[in-house]
Amino acid sequence: MTSSLATTRFSVLDRSRIRAGHTAGEALRDTVELAREAERLGYHRFWVAEHHGVPGVAGSAPTVLAAAVAGATHRIRVGTGGVMLPNHRPLVVAEQFGVLESLFPGRIDMGLGRSVGFTDGVRRALGREKDDAEGFDAQLAELLGWFRGTSPTGVHARPAEGLTVPPFVLAMGEGAAVAARAGLPMVIGDLRDRDRMRRGIDRYHAGFRPSEWSAEPYVVVSGTVAVAATPEAARRLLVPEAWSMAHARTRGSFPPLPPAEEVEARTMTGKERDLYDAGLAGHVAGTEEQVADELETLLKETGAQEVLVTTSTYDREALLDSYRRLARVTGTGPLGTPA
Repeated sequence: MTSSLATTRFSVLDRSRIRAGHTAGEALRDTVELAREAERLGYHRFWVAEHHGVPGVAGSAPTVLAAAVAGATHRIRVGTGGVMLPNHRPLVVAEQFGVLESLFPGRIDMGLGRSVGFTDGVRRALGREKDDAEGFDAQLAELLGWFRGTSPTGVHARPAEGLTVPPFVLAMGEGAAVAARAGLPMVIGDLRDRDRMRRGIDRYHAGFRPSEWSAEPYVVVSGTVAVAATPEAARRLLVPEAWSMAHARTRGSFPPLPPAEEVEARTMTGKERDLYDAGLAGHVAGTEEQVADELETLLKETGAQEVLVTTSTYDREALLDSYRRLARVTGTGPLGTPA
């Protein structure tokens, strides 16, 4: 194991993908079971996501799911990747994380994004507009203020006020500049566009202002990592997600993940094939030795302090095996923690 891998934290973000032929409840329980395994394997943190109105994703209430994950584990940090702040009132978000931190002290992270619903229908249902994301700086400042008791309203967020829940900014688009101005750790993806990722990291470092939340820049790079006994087996892990993304781009709806063999037997249109092939490219995938080399290159290119792995696939056993192999590659080890 190289020195970069040994000194880098590795964490897991699970999006609670629904699998074809399975239920949303199974997907959520799978997320909780994966968190238990991630803790056993020594991963640093386990995060869950927020999606609304998506047929293939069960994770629509991240703070609720985070509570279930934290209650089922003992040591691993638990958080959100992320709560989409423009969808919510900052006071309510502060209260939710205050409850989580009070129940599970010292283990909760607050990952925050600036996206709104992906479709007009979802945005209407949430009572939001596309341009609500433009107010993210102010929303973020208001949220952090509730923890410090600085709201001009005279209202106090209970039990959040006085607690410290580490905030992270999900950097998509303008997120890197927002994270830098606020002096917060930044999570940036995806691995398929390394040039864009490096530009975002450079912008973050150049504009970073130390804050009470973070004295120095802290970069988390996020993306898919698939590890298997052979390169072909690792590639098959990527197939269900690549097809579902291609389907979403061509038909407007992200479906449950199908088995890899079902995807490989499909007849695709030219556009579907192009999107599918693009979905298979650019990830970190291969044998343990190949993935170790790719991760070493990624860390040298980005200078990241942490890698947040977001792999989704139909075959749960293959997914668990991938995370176990990755733990060997990165040196976390069962019941251990990264160096």
